[in-house]
Amino acid sequence: MISTLTEVQQELAELATSAFARNGSAEQITAAEERPDRFDRQLWSDLAEAGLLGVAIPDEYDGLGFGASEVGLVCEQLGAHVTPIPLVATLTASQLLSAAGTDEQRKSWLPGIAAGEVVAAIAPLQSVVAATYEDGRLSGRLVGVAWAHAADLLLVPVADRVVALAPAAEGVRSQRGVTTAREIALDLDLDNVAAELIGDSGATRWLRERWFAALASTAAGVADGAVRLTASYTSQREQFGKPLSTFQSVALKAADAYLDATAIRAAARQAAWKLDVGADSCLDVLTAAWWAAEAGQHAVHITQHLHGGMGADITYPVHRYFLWGKQIELLLGGASALLAELGEALESYPAAGDAVTL
Repeated sequence: MISTLTEVQQELAELATSAFARNGSAEQITAAEERPDRFDRQLWSDLAEAGLLGVAIPDEYDGLGFGASEVGLVCEQLGAHVTPIPLVATLTASQLLSAAGTDEQRKSWLPGIAAGEVVAAIAPLQSVVAATYEDGRLSGRLVGVAWAHAADLLLVPVADRVVALAPAAEGVRSQRGVTTAREIALDLDLDNVAAELIGDSGATRWLRERWFAALASTAAGVADGAVRLTASYTSQREQFGKPLSTFQSVALKAADAYLDATAIRAAARQAAWKLDVGADSCLDVLTAAWWAAEAGQHAVHITQHLHGGMGADITYPVHRYFLWGKQIELLLGGASALLAELGEALESYPAAGDAVTL
């Protein structure tokens, strides 16, 4: 398990923290959400300039050549600042292309992703209502695909394969909507759309595991950011002449949220490490996803509650953390479903009671 960061990872985390902090004020985020595409292009450009969009791309395609652990460190900062950018999908797509794409696919997409010129979206499994792929053509319906409106590349899981297409290709009809986290999402009807396979059979599971690990890391950042915001608020807000943070009930609730954030981060980093070393990561990824869904929701509910009346103000920053926590739970499929899947997975392990270490 990754218990401490290496010197290089620490430098990368600091670089990500700095890049997000420059564009992470509540005013800047609100301004980005008021744009037609709800996309913070300035932050996206800054991340590209810092090399962070290419964190998992090989250096021969202008990337940094790191793995899922380093992707997770960047995603933690995304969650901590809840800034509207398609980072999780783009970094996850870059991992699949780097590992399983053909030479032509890598040359076509990876340098552009690293430079911030290419945006990727991913249709989660629950978004794929129906899809068939045959002879280089994809037909079907996708519901609520976030960031498809801004994407140059869309990855769609079809059974155990992953298919790539351009969201603006001929045969695509779209209808615009909004997600829980205030992102723009598209319902897409696909009629014999030109598409291509990425990788071999098993690509869907490979993509899902990295997607889940990145979302868990983002959830860790969301919980941590919400706790920090709450600590600041309760230390400054007074009741009966004393800061709210001095009341035992407030301190205990805040401690619960802090433990949630810590557990999510530990589980997410362990899952990413397992993916990087090529070990059996099934249980670790599902465990991280469950912590992100269950404890992530618990943490953002607590922190919103500790803001009292301000927590009910949908324009106040803490509400954005609440929305992101809920959105991540939905993208992961829900804590109950994840726990059931984890239980089924444990049945195949001879020492099921000892198989999960966190």
